Amino acid sequence: MAEEEKTVLLTQAAYDKLKQELAWREGEYRDEITQRIATARAEGDLSENGGYQAAREEQGKNEGRVNELIVKLRNAKILKAPQAGVVGNGSVVTLELAGRERVYAVGVRDIAVATDYEVISPESPIGAAIMGAKKGQTVSYTAPTGREISVTVKDAQPLQ
Repeated sequence: MAEEEKTVLLTQAAYDKLKQELAWREGEYRDEITQRIATARAEGDLSENGGYQAAREEQGKNEGRVNELIVKLRNAKILKAPQAGVVGNGSVVTLELAGRERVYAVGVRDIAVATDYEVISPESPIGAAIMGAKKGQTVSYTAPTGREISVTVKDAQPLQ
């Protein structure tokens, strides 16, 4: 049974980068792999041809990623920029956690292609706790270990 396709929330920059990756994988990279397969095939016996086997494996990985990108882009919804000072999908947040300040982007891991920030999923324990929190607010969440952890939102800005 086919897995239900979910909406993928992306920033415009992440959407554009994934689209560029798809174009590269469907064009230049696919052609490069096809050429490597043809070159290896011309060498003769394919059963003991490591170059051929590696190129075929790479072809399979590429086609899998192409299919994944097609589905993501088809189901993509561009995030509306969240309000400054409030944590939402597409926010860059500065958190004080265990006495240290850390900066994260909030959203699905696919937005990481367009940013240098580590990404917190809004569905993770910490992500769910900070969603909707305002600058200066302290919230707590239960870590997977069962420990209660407090986190303070120092800042929240829309991801650029």
